[in-house]
Amino acid sequence: MADRFRRHAAARIFGPDGAEVPVVAAGGAAVIASAPCGAAVAAALARGAAGLPFRVGAVDLPAPEAGARPVFETLTSGSTGVPRRIRRSQRSWCASFAVNEGLFGIGAGVQVAVLGRMEHSLSLYGALEGACLGAEVHLLAGLRPDGQAREMVARRVGVVYGTPAQLRLLVEAGGVALPDLRLVLVGGSKLDGVLRAALAAVAPAAELREFYGAAEASFVTLSDGGCDAGSVGRPYPGVRIEVRGADGAVLGPGGVGEVWVRSPYLCDRYGARGTGVLRRGGWLSVGEMGWMERGELWLAGRRGRMVTVADQNVFPEEIEAFLAGMEGVRRVAVLPRADLMRGHVLVAVMMGDAGREEEILRAARARLGALKAPRAVVWRQDWPELASGKTDLARLAAEAGL
Repeated sequence: MADRFRRHAAARIFGPDGAEVPVVAAGGAAVIASAPCGAAVAAALARGAAGLPFRVGAVDLPAPEAGARPVFETLTSGSTGVPRRIRRSQRSWCASFAVNEGLFGIGAGVQVAVLGRMEHSLSLYGALEGACLGAEVHLLAGLRPDGQAREMVARRVGVVYGTPAQLRLLVEAGGVALPDLRLVLVGGSKLDGVLRAALAAVAPAAELREFYGAAEASFVTLSDGGCDAGSVGRPYPGVRIEVRGADGAVLGPGGVGEVWVRSPYLCDRYGARGTGVLRRGGWLSVGEMGWMERGELWLAGRRGRMVTVADQNVFPEEIEAFLAGMEGVRRVAVLPRADLMRGHVLVAVMMGDAGREEEILRAARARLGALKAPRAVVWRQDWPELASGKTDLARLAAEAGL
């Protein structure tokens, strides 16, 4: 197994403008600016091949320190706070490159598109994987969604890495079919049914492979057509999953608890010296709650987003998933508002066809019950997002006065 990133001899990298990115010599700064994206990937590959530490993005933070083995840093999405630096070995990503080469046929002659910016770990992963396996990598960050779609057609892209937010913008651009697309690799959050159907309409030949993971853990699960639409799939090759109760005991099927992961793809620690991640005996938790059922992982939500409503624990993610599937809803986030009687009540911040508040609230009460259903809807004309494409929850809450 490779222990560092090495650009394959057959690999070609193209920037948003279609120009090919040249190979660069080893050296340069350990902290790499995220734009232009082609130069960022080329510099990362050069540092990686030389066994030198690097990070793309967060240029104002300290550079990563060298280790006994080739290391680098990625960044968390920062959806609920300030992004954190994740220190990991290059080998931890190379291990999954080899797996995906076998699973998805990524290699020489395959056109791979990456939609996001290079400071986002999913985008950087897709770019480095393609380059190390010999693919033609097309970096489309910086283009408008309609421009990304047109470039994917012109370049005959067969594989795309993207988050649901990025893919939603792509299909909402309208008017562009993607006939050459055979594989959509989706990570970052759960696909809703509306987006799944929209992707099938614009890319009818494409297989959707949704995976659950985290910057700290990389791949955790992978779904296919045989998985339940409500789950996030089965353990990715090489991954072991345990769901543990508050006392640390492993729970059986259906038991809701904290999700723990053990695999060759885990990070080492957070970037700051002396800080770590939550580990126990080689196992790692990123604070996700869920349960196992029929060999598949189901997620309840992040422990850090859990809200107490009338002394009961509620996960906003469950409510968001329901509301996102309603007609006319383009974006949704469910946020807590302090309440003297109940501790908290929930507010749905939404983007879409305004003026349907009563219909939405009534449907939520019928499906979720009065406790979980939002008490109010706040409409927005725009939607704040982080570099990762995830919703900027902190900004939403501040601007909604929550």
